[in-house]
Amino acid sequence: MSAVEDILAQVPINQLAQQVGADEQATRGAVEQAVPALLSGMQANAQDEGGAASLTEALGQHQGGIPAPDQVDPAEGDTIVNHVFGANRDAVVNQLGGIGGAGGNDLIKKLLPILAPIVLSYLSNKILKGGTAGGQQPAPQTPTPAPQQTPAPQDQQAPAPQQGGGGLGDILGDLIGGGQQGGGQSGAGGLGGILGDLLGGGRKA
Repeated sequence: MSAVEDILAQVPINQLAQQVGADEQATRGAVEQAVPALLSGMQANAQDEGGAASLTEALGQHQGGIPAPDQVDPAEGDTIVNHVFGANRDAVVNQLGGIGGAGGNDLIKKLLPILAPIVLSYLSNKILKGGTAGGQQPAPQTPTPAPQQTPAPQDQQAPAPQQGGGGLGDILGDLIGGGQQGGGQSGAGGLGGILGDLLGGGRKA
């Protein structure tokens, strides 16, 4: 199951549709486009050290179960969306709103601030706790015993984030792409290309 499918399975579409004043089918179509866009935007942010550090901090602030849509603070969600897409926010909304079945720009605009904290909470559970987003017990991060630790050479600094946010970006890449199954998202391939162009392979603004 891909990250998108996993998140979709946990978001009550009927409740979300009522909250944004849209029908369920349009809401589902919009969520199916908005969630991969948010994940891809976060992955793009994680490609540089500053973005990876900010994202790690945000993940730390969103530990716990995935919130219900009506528990999300839209103002906080709006801030997250701005950080994820930066100056490209409107362009991303326009592209997503133009995809068939996504419900148009207005619906995408309403959904992004609600979905952003939900996506962060999901990633926090996956990445920081190493469990499933359903709120399984956090797996204690027991360090694997290293029998013979060779002292590191003097000039080698303690584990700094790999250049370009490497580790976090790779984890996000695995979550986003690892479970992608051919069927599922209409236009998902095109969406990846669109976002890649807009976000410039890791630059949101």
